[in-house]
Amino acid sequence: MEKRVMTDSKRRRGLMAASALLSGVLVLTACNDGDTADAANGSTESPNSQAQVDEAAAKKTSQARITITPKNGAINASINKDAKVTVEDGKLTSVTMTSGDGTEVKGEISADGKSWQPGEQLERATTYKIAATAEDSDGRQAHENTSFTTVSKDNSFIGNFTPENGSTVGVGMPVSINFNKPITDRKAVQAGIEVSSSSGQEVVGHWFNSQRIDFRPDTYWAEGSTVTLNLKLDGVEGSDGVFGVQQKTVTFKVGRNQVSTVDVNAKTMKVERNGKTIKTIPISAGSPETPTYNGQMVISEKFKETRMNGATVGFTDDDGKGEYDIKDVPHAMRLSTSGTFIHGNYWGADSVFGNVNTSHGCVGLNDVKGAGDPNQAAAWFYDNSLIGDVVIVKNSKDKTIQPDNGLNGWNMSWADWKAGSAL
Repeated sequence: MEKRVMTDSKRRRGLMAASALLSGVLVLTACNDGDTADAANGSTESPNSQAQVDEAAAKKTSQARITITPKNGAINASINKDAKVTVEDGKLTSVTMTSGDGTEVKGEISADGKSWQPGEQLERATTYKIAATAEDSDGRQAHENTSFTTVSKDNSFIGNFTPENGSTVGVGMPVSINFNKPITDRKAVQAGIEVSSSSGQEVVGHWFNSQRIDFRPDTYWAEGSTVTLNLKLDGVEGSDGVFGVQQKTVTFKVGRNQVSTVDVNAKTMKVERNGKTIKTIPISAGSPETPTYNGQMVISEKFKETRMNGATVGFTDDDGKGEYDIKDVPHAMRLSTSGTFIHGNYWGADSVFGNVNTSHGCVGLNDVKGAGDPNQAAAWFYDNSLIGDVVIVKNSKDKTIQPDNGLNGWNMSWADWKAGSAL
């Protein structure tokens, strides 16, 4: 076997290689561990540690905190009052709101820069996006975005009300609200409706059914008073998963106090204004076979001319057609939902009025075809009547009209009326 002897030069070359290799390991180790060099200097934390990185980043972040409502992903949002942007520790510089099709919703940032709201009512069943930007005192920007969907028609209800805003009505006019969906939480909905009078009269609501509530005082409204209806139903849950969307204030004026009394036996109508009789008019009421309802009735509609077809109210011949079908009844004023009117009559002889009751339940006044003669009794009464005026019928062989047949809640005692309140 050959014996190899390592020379001194070879030994020196091997030690140098090992030293270089060890040196390389030390270099690689230093690149992967920042604490090693620091430890040599007596430090325990690297200037590039995560905590220091986070601290440095925080110093560059805006202090402005933006809040947008509704929250991102919300559904059944209000179309009136839910959408809002606010900021703390900063001021809003830009807010953009768009609907699903990209249409921009106008709005305005408040003078102090702290809030923003849309300047118009939103659409139902629509998805909206809001993008907001704010700056803090150092000019650093913050951003926030959200998307939400407003309540759908299937998940919302509205109330159709009468009388109209800004109208002048008679002393018998109730505030009547008909909802387009049944209300199961009547208490919550009624609590969202306020009706008040400048006269100071107590006003109470009465539910006739799940979709209708009327408001009235104990006695007729004071003449000259102003009545205010506040609908604060936005977001009110009327039934399971069905929310109100109305936020509205309505006012109307009560005119002079006019109450007219029809005496079926005497076949006359006495018109009283502010307690004084201003006119007595001969009338023809319902025949013995089709008498007129008794009771206090309120004029709810006025038509200079209208069609009256007996078939629509159950008066038909054997062929199913109406017992009457008059296409141009003059000076007609509705007293009930079921078809009771006080109106002009041009087809009856002059001698009928004040002498014979001949109608199918309406109260007829002498008139001419075409409603063009202002000197006729029907024309005078039409011109001197307001929606909301009261017409009382007495001494008829028929029963008293039901309170919910038209705007005729005055036929209910005050105690019974208040018993129908949910509050």
